[in-house]
This record gives sequence, C-alpha cells and structure tokens, in this order.
Amino acid sequence: MATLRISSALIYQNTLTHHFRLRRPHRFVCKSMTKTTPDTTLVELSRRSGNYQPSPWNHCYLLSIENKYASETEVITRDVLKKKVKSMLDDEKKSRLEQLELIDDLQKLGVSYHFEIEINDTLTDLHLKMGRNCWKCDKEEDLHATSLEFRLLRQHGFDVSENIFDVIIDQIESNTFKTNNINGIISLYEASYLSTKSDTKLHKVIRPFATEQIRKFVDDEDTKNIEVREKAYHALEMPYHWRMRRLDTRWYIDAYEKKHDMNLVLIEFAKIDFNIVQAAHQEDLKYVSRWWKDTCLTNQLPFVRDRIVENYFWTVGLIYEPQFGYIRRIMTIVNALVTTIDDIYDIYGTLEELELFTSMVENWDVNRLGELPEYMRLCFLILYNEINGIGCDILKYKKIDVIPYLKKSWAELCRTYLVEERGYKRGMQTKLGRIHAKCLDFNC
Repeated sequence: MATLRISSALIYQNTLTHHFRLRRPHRFVCKSMTKTTPDTTLVELSRRSGNYQPSPWNHCYLLSIENKYASETEVITRDVLKKKVKSMLDDEKKSRLEQLELIDDLQKLGVSYHFEIEINDTLTDLHLKMGRNCWKCDKEEDLHATSLEFRLLRQHGFDVSENIFDVIIDQIESNTFKTNNINGIISLYEASYLSTKSDTKLHKVIRPFATEQIRKFVDDEDTKNIEVREKAYHALEMPYHWRMRRLDTRWYIDAYEKKHDMNLVLIEFAKIDFNIVQAAHQEDLKYVSRWWKDTCLTNQLPFVRDRIVENYFWTVGLIYEPQFGYIRRIMTIVNALVTTIDDIYDIYGTLEELELFTSMVENWDVNRLGELPEYMRLCFLILYNEINGIGCDILKYKKIDVIPYLKKSWAELCRTYLVEERGYKRGMQTKLGRIHAKCLDFNC
C-alpha cells in the first residue's frame, strides 16, 4: 500500500513551469517612511497600525521541504493504476448506480481530473436517458441513485429540474415518506445544496426534512454503523458542495479506506496521486515564497500583512489540479498585491497620498514614479512589472492583449479603496465632531 504524506515537497516538476517565466522587478530600497512636502521638509505623520502578527511560516523552511513519497517510480506506478481505473469507467456492465458511485468516489478522492472526458461522456449518456422522468420509489436504492445523479449532473453543468423529486416531496408533505436508507437521505441532503434561487422545493422542503432525519440518526444511541455515522456527522458539519475540495479529499481517503466494499486499486491510486499533486503544490509554494521574499515588501512596508502561504492556500481551494500551476502562481501574486495595496489604503496612507497612488495606477506611467511618496514607489513598481509581465505572457502564448483590461481592473480597485477611505475619514470627522460638541456642552 502507498503511504499518504501530508507534508514536504520537491519532485514532479510543474507541467507549465518551463513555459512561463514570471519577471521579477529589481529591488527598490525605500529608506524612509516619511512624506516629503513641497518645501523639502520632512514631516513625521501619525500612522495607524493593523497590529498584524508576523508570518508563522519560515521562508527557509518552505524552501527546504522535500517530498520523498512522490518519486519518479511513484509517478510510473500511478500511471499504471490510472489505466486500471479507466477500465472501470469503461465497463459497460456496471449499473446506473455503480457508475454514479464510481464517479462520486473519483471526485471525492481527488482524481477525477484524470478522467474528465470519460466522466462527461457517462453523465451525458445518463442525462439523455433520464429525460423528463420523475423519481419513482420502485426500490429503496432509487432515492440514493436519483439524488446522487441529480447532484453530479448539476455539478457538471447539466440542466436538471428539481421536479425530479416531485414524488418524494409529495410524500414528505403528506407524512407518508418512509425509509431506513440513511445513505439515501444523506444523498438527498447533499443534492439539496445544488439548488438555485428558483428551486424552492429543494431548500424549503427537502433540505429541512433531510437535515432532521440525519440528526435523528446521529442522535440515536443504538446506531452501530460507525462508518455511516461518521459520514452523517461530516455531512451535517458542512455539505460537500460548500467544502474546500482538496481538504475534503484528505478526509475522504481515510473514510473510503474504512469502507467494507473499498476498491484496493482505487485507494492505492488516490494515495499516490495525492502525494504527487501535493508535490506540485509545494513547488508552487516555493516559487511564490521566493517571489515574495525578493520583492522586499515586508521589509520596506512592515505594516502590511505577510501572508504569502495563506494567499497560495486560497488558490489551491479554487483550482488544485497540477496542470494549473501557472494559474495558481499568478493568482497568488495578484492576491499578495491586493492584500498589500489594501493595507496601504486601510492602514497607512494619508488621504492625499492615496489620491496620488490612485492617480498613478489610473495613468499607469512608471516615469512618474517620483511623484509618489517614497514608501509607495516600491509597491507601484512591483505592481507595474508583474501585471505587465502577466499581460506579456498572455500575448505571447494566446495572442491576446489583455493589459488594457488589467490596468482598468486595478484602477477600479484602487478607486473603490479610495472611496472607502474617504468615507472612513468623513465618518471619523463626524464622530470626532460629535464628541467635541458633547464636551463643549458638558463644559457649559
């Protein structure tokens, strides 16, 4: 059996790393945090502080991480197992429920990205067969199968009406619905979270009913099926559709391994792939950590949040597949710049300085860098270089000039921050004015 590893890095070079090279700006050392006035007098300003704690992550430690559980041998083993799992998907003898459960397991084990075409073909076929048929309570497992099918189809963008549950809704409303199939109830509960604003039956009838039934199940002290009880607790804690997929994958690997009908090939494949994907994530993290360190932003602007690891982790929650490493790196850099600029507006900058910075972003002219206060210059220069670099990469590989749109987006963001800060300043002045007036009244 493969060993599942939840730390460390290296190995498995990201597939896009060698295609895209992000340019880093030259270091620009800011020696002062003071504002220069027209008469060249240095004036010390009273600045706010966010009192942010230092990063708990050590840069040298991040660069030293290695992943010995994702070697080249493991990659070869993973590919062999992948062929075996693909043959399971191609097995035409599987029933509708078996197909759905296999797709669901692949999703939750974090390996469905290997079989996107096969999964889409299977779901398309099931969607065509479904047609306009309503749910029929011919067998107990139909509740589980129909709920699972509804959830998977909606997750993959298929148009499925909530009317498929009309029969069960009628039974719930008439208090005639009876079942001992808790797995079916959990599937029904999970399906209810794939509702839209117009799906009133799902979130007004099905969700409250399914939630109540699951709570009764977990509160029943006579329940002896530990595996199903853990599944019920997990669902009540947070539905699958709301969870961060990569974190839930780690939980599900352990849960799946405890199942009595666990597939050895599938669990082995999932463990090895988890380590390989994690290694790709760790390489991404090393890259963005180096970039963040090289910007010197935390040294020159000590009031900003040093949260590069957290910014990267956010991107993993959004898109974890290893082939999208370039996107994760770019998004992390953008997140870090947004956080830094947000702190400048929210905490440190004066209104006059923020107006200058907003104007500079709107004009997008690095030749006017000297017009900015000294502490803002490094931030703008890094923003200018990175955004132009992203635009250059897209133009180079996709033949699309997106720089005007990127400039517009950053200008709109800064204008929004400026409006917020103006409102804050007005609110503070109003509040201070009221306090002053009350003090005068009291003195009288």
